[in-house]
Amino acid sequence: MMSAIAKKLVVAGRLEGRTAIITGGANGIGRAAAQLFAEAGARVAILDIQAAAGRHAAAEIEKAGGEVMFLETDASDTAAVRASLDNIVKTWGAVDTLFSHAGTIIVKPLHESTDDDYERLMNINVRSSFVVCREVVSHMLENGGGSIVITSSIGGEKGFGLESLYCMTKGAVLQLARSIAIEYRDRGIRANAVCPGFVKTAHGLREIDELDGLGQKWNEADLHSVQGRLCEPDEVAAAALWLASDEASFVNGLALYVDNGWYAKG
Repeated sequence: MMSAIAKKLVVAGRLEGRTAIITGGANGIGRAAAQLFAEAGARVAILDIQAAAGRHAAAEIEKAGGEVMFLETDASDTAAVRASLDNIVKTWGAVDTLFSHAGTIIVKPLHESTDDDYERLMNINVRSSFVVCREVVSHMLENGGGSIVITSSIGGEKGFGLESLYCMTKGAVLQLARSIAIEYRDRGIRANAVCPGFVKTAHGLREIDELDGLGQKWNEADLHSVQGRLCEPDEVAAAALWLASDEASFVNGLALYVDNGWYAKG
C-alpha cells in the first residue's frame, strides 16, 4: 500500500507508455518505486532474487490496476539478465526506463572485513549495476534511448565508519551513472543517481541496529542533527520517478541527495 506521502503526489501519466525495469524491486525503496512507476503509467518489470516478495509486490500492483511482471533474476548474472530483458522485450517491446536499485550493506570494521565480504558486496552492489546497465544501454542504443537511475547513497561521497566496503560500492555506482551520462548523452540516454541518507526500510533499520551494536549510536537525537528524521521509501521513489520522467529531460549526471540537507550541512 502507498504511504500518505505517495498519495499526495500527482503521478498519473508521468511515465505513460513507458516500459521500466526495476532491479531490487521486491522490497523497500525498489518496491515503492515499482508501485509509483506503475501508478505513473509505466509497464513495470520487477527483477529480484527474492521470489515470494517479488510476486507479492507484482500482485499488489496488478490489483491496483497496474501493468507488471515479476522475473526472478540475479541482477549480477549476465545470462539471467539477458534472458529477463529478452522476455520483457518480447512481451512489451522496447525498454526505455531503468531503475538499477538492487543492493545490500555490510556493517563491519575495515580491519575485520574479509575477502568474502568484499566479493559479496561488490557482486551485489556493483556488478549488478554494471551488468544491468550494460545490457540496457546496449538495448537503448538500438531503440531510441531512454533514462537510467541508479541508487547510490550519501555514502557514495561521504565517508562513514564501519561501512568502508559499502561506501566503496556506492561510490562506484555513482561514478557509473555519471560516466553513462557523459558517454551516451548525445545518443539519447540520460543517467542519474539517487543518494539517500537513512531510510525507513528493513535495510535501513538493520543498518542502524548494526551500527548501534558496534557502538556507533544513531538514536533520534543523532538522526535529527543530520537529516531530521528517517526518510520514507516513497520519498526516494519519488525522486527516482522525477529523474526517470521527461520532467527531468535536461538533468543528466546528477547525484540527487534525498537526505533533508545532510550532505549540504557537511
